[in-house]
Amino acid sequence: QVQLVESGGASVLAGGSLKLSCQVYAYVAKSGCMGWFRQIPGKRREKVATIDGYDGIEKTTYADSVKGRFTISTANDENKLTLQMDDLKSEDTGVYYCAATSYRWRCLNNAFDNWGQGTQVTVSL
Repeated sequence: QVQLVESGGASVLAGGSLKLSCQVYAYVAKSGCMGWFRQIPGKRREKVATIDGYDGIEKTTYADSVKGRFTISTANDENKLTLQMDDLKSEDTGVYYCAATSYRWRCLNNAFDNWGQGTQVTVSL
């Protein structure tokens, strides 16, 4: 199993920026992928962004609510995953989790099986 530890969560003002990081302590197979999810109290966990380099070219996906504002990246470091968040809004408040899987079918179905402990992000007016 892959061990993930995320950090960087904080309280910020609306319109501000924040960068989350996820340290990967185990190997993620080349057939696998990674991503960021968030949990808002009272709602189900939702996908924020994913990154997949299976075909040799990194491809990313984003939830419609964060497109143009958030950027997921490995920054040429397979052991670190980041999420740059700009123009933060109050509705971005929640616990953010990094995730990974080494199984191709899980990537195709966003069924991640390895999760970090979560980091709190609070955006206030």
